[in-house]
Amino acid sequence: MLGLALFFIGVVLMVNGVGLMGHIDRRESAILNLLVGLLALLISVIGIWWAREAADFSAVAGGLLFAFTYLYLAAVQWWGLKGTGLGWYCLFVAVSALIFAAAAADIRLIAMWLLWTSLWFLFFLTLALNKSPRFLPLYTIFVGIVSCWIPGTLMLLGKW
Repeated sequence: MLGLALFFIGVVLMVNGVGLMGHIDRRESAILNLLVGLLALLISVIGIWWAREAADFSAVAGGLLFAFTYLYLAAVQWWGLKGTGLGWYCLFVAVSALIFAAAAADIRLIAMWLLWTSLWFLFFLTLALNKSPRFLPLYTIFVGIVSCWIPGTLMLLGKW
């Protein structure tokens, strides 16, 4: 299920990056954020159902960090909110993602969690503190491709 989630998270990050460049209307991006957020939520709920050990619940918690990010972002985009609360949520997620990176055993997962940590931290700076780095749109696209779309595709094809 991780491959499926990453595949679609990759596309939503790419679309959000293009949106940050001003090429996609916020409300149009909101629809994809809602769909991907709901997919991540569904996958996480299924994960809760099957979870038995701490590692299972940790994976679910990681999935919910993504689900709530995209659901919250969809609401911010749809209703034209400032997103300050989302920014502070991104700080919580960045710190949590750093902890998940430290706990991971697979170097690929460590790298992915570190990339996600950096992106969520940049969104904290942008949304909560109004300090948006100019490279954020391209970095968002890069993170979507390198840490989500490619790994997700490889997982779906059984090549991971």
